Amino acid sequence: MKKRKLVQALLPLMMIAIVVLLAGCSNQAMVLDPKGPIAETQKDLMYISTVMCLVILVPVLALTAWIVWRYRDREGSKASYKPNWAHNTTLEAVWWSIPIIMIAALAVITVKYTYALEPSKPIKSEKAPITIQVTSLDWKWLFTYPELGIGTLNYVQIPEDTPIKFELTSDAPMNSFWVPQLGGQIYTMSGMAMTLYLQADEIGHYFGTGANFSGSHFADMTFDVNATSQADFDAFVAKTKQSPTKLTMERYEELAKPGQLKEVQYFSAIPDGLFQKVVTKYTNGQSVHSGHGASETNHDAMKTSSTSEKSEAKDHKQMDHSQMNSSK
Repeated sequence: MKKRKLVQALLPLMMIAIVVLLAGCSNQAMVLDPKGPIAETQKDLMYISTVMCLVILVPVLALTAWIVWRYRDREGSKASYKPNWAHNTTLEAVWWSIPIIMIAALAVITVKYTYALEPSKPIKSEKAPITIQVTSLDWKWLFTYPELGIGTLNYVQIPEDTPIKFELTSDAPMNSFWVPQLGGQIYTMSGMAMTLYLQADEIGHYFGTGANFSGSHFADMTFDVNATSQADFDAFVAKTKQSPTKLTMERYEELAKPGQLKEVQYFSAIPDGLFQKVVTKYTNGQSVHSGHGASETNHDAMKTSSTSEKSEAKDHKQMDHSQMNSSK
């Protein structure tokens, strides 16, 4: 009896301690502090889903607690005793129809939001999107700006209020690209080119990470996302183009080797077609898999490769026929 009273006395203190601990983690709940249209829409979906689930969960838990208390075994209980009671059509209709209606509504909402949040769906904006190609390495992130001819390591800078078209692949084990305050995760995989549109509506520094286990230093695969004004972004591009370091294929091969490298690097030049070479590196001549709207550049590379192979085959066939005619 004393033990039970002690537990009952400590229960409120335990609840207070849990609330305090959770409050201490509030700064880490970045997904609930969106800074872009994609993350904002995802937050709305989480809130709507949570509320709809609570509409069912709260009454069920409250009813369960009331039943346990009302029908507990105690002296002088006034609860009605009906040992032969087995069915009530009204109650059955209520506790089956409400969950079915809520689940159906949740399904419709989820489908609607899932379509709206398709990663490769361009963000509506008056500004043209900027393409940034992302390659996950062991254990670092490489960002290249193919339209600007520059690159960075473990750091990416973007202009505010401008759609960013991320093209993603991996030259290492599968990983997951994630900037919590801008949008959800998307996988980076060898032999695949993925597309993800994000946008930062506010100037600020945002945390980026690899959200997938990929070896001993996977926890170090973090990067900074710096959203700035257009003028500051243009200054960043100009400064990077004057960097003495260029990303050559030899330098890239060094970066692709497994190793921990947290420092930020800037490259004033990048090899032509580097992203496509990484995507097709492990395909052994097979067609490249594309997910969530493969990049147009990747499609162009595949088309060019296919046309080249057909041309070579045609030339080879013509040469065989000419040799046969010569022999005749």
